[in-house]
Amino acid sequence: MTVSLEQLRRCHVAVDLGAARTRVFVKGAGLVVDEPSVAAVNTRTGALIAVGALAEKMTGRTPDYIRVVRPVSGGTVVDIEMAQRMLRHLLGEKLRRQLRRKPRLRAAACTPHDSDPLAQRAAVETLVGLGARRVELVDTLIAAAVGCGLPVEQPTATMIMVCGAATTQVAVLSLGAIVTAERIPVGGDAIDHAIIQHLRHHHELMLPSQSVRPLQLALSGNGLTPHGPASTEIHGRDVATGLARSVTVDTAAVREAIHTPLTAVLDGIGKVLRDCPPDLVADLADRGIMMVGGSALLPGLDQMLRDATGMPVHIAERPDVCAVLGLGAMLEGKVQPMILDPLGDHRGLADDRDRDGDKDGGRGLDRAYADDLTE
Repeated sequence: MTVSLEQLRRCHVAVDLGAARTRVFVKGAGLVVDEPSVAAVNTRTGALIAVGALAEKMTGRTPDYIRVVRPVSGGTVVDIEMAQRMLRHLLGEKLRRQLRRKPRLRAAACTPHDSDPLAQRAAVETLVGLGARRVELVDTLIAAAVGCGLPVEQPTATMIMVCGAATTQVAVLSLGAIVTAERIPVGGDAIDHAIIQHLRHHHELMLPSQSVRPLQLALSGNGLTPHGPASTEIHGRDVATGLARSVTVDTAAVREAIHTPLTAVLDGIGKVLRDCPPDLVADLADRGIMMVGGSALLPGLDQMLRDATGMPVHIAERPDVCAVLGLGAMLEGKVQPMILDPLGDHRGLADDRDRDGDKDGGRGLDRAYADDLTE
């Protein structure tokens, strides 16, 4: 882990700033915020009009003087001031007043694996602007593994796959640390974009920005597998005329368009397995892959990974909030590190020998063995 569990136990609040949703966990209160990472701003006055779910509904439906912004992209804060304003409104005045009463407010935040120092500094400054005196950063992979109940502190391999909106992170964990990991710039947004481009090129249809995710669910309950309905009716706008139009889309062709960006995810999993020690790969053959993140709920994605890797694939019970729940478990002291004391047994053996009358702590045995060799 990037920080010790003792440092995390001193924190009061945990924040997961994701590209799609922002989640806040307060010690003693649980998960208090789970809203989209969206804010609507009046460009004439600079006033914040709405945040969260209401701001997301405004996407594509605002007049010229209202701008809908996303201050977080790919797990990295790209607009610190707007991220601070969004968090203040999401927390609410009552909760912020309670946090300000803490004499030395400490906060913890998730950061994507292998994030650069600028991205880490942006996350720290965002929480410092909310009143935090100290900010601890935890790798999203470790926090998500703790949140879904994986035995990350044990000397066995666990493989986790965090499916985010902008990126997909894959890692093998052992003894509370990352053995090997890969960050792939493909997520749920890339799948949405693939569907939009397919309908635009093959059916000359433009989709509303908020109808892509329902289209994925409309493929069938089996999603990426070919066991669903043969066709789906889609409503959108004609590219040439600009008028509303409905088309019947072949779901097999849509599934083929979705498979294209997912190929990069399969390549990333293969790279992680190739870089992993053979003993840990043997453990993964039984344990398989644990999927977390909002995009893990894409129907049929787990079955596609099973077919491609030949390994068991599991989806966490609450995959979208695993990272912040894992941070919360660390804050509340529910995670106990494995105690390694290799010298403890030797000290005990020496004490036993002293009690048995061997005052030199076992060194007499070595001298006896040396005497046998010289005879």
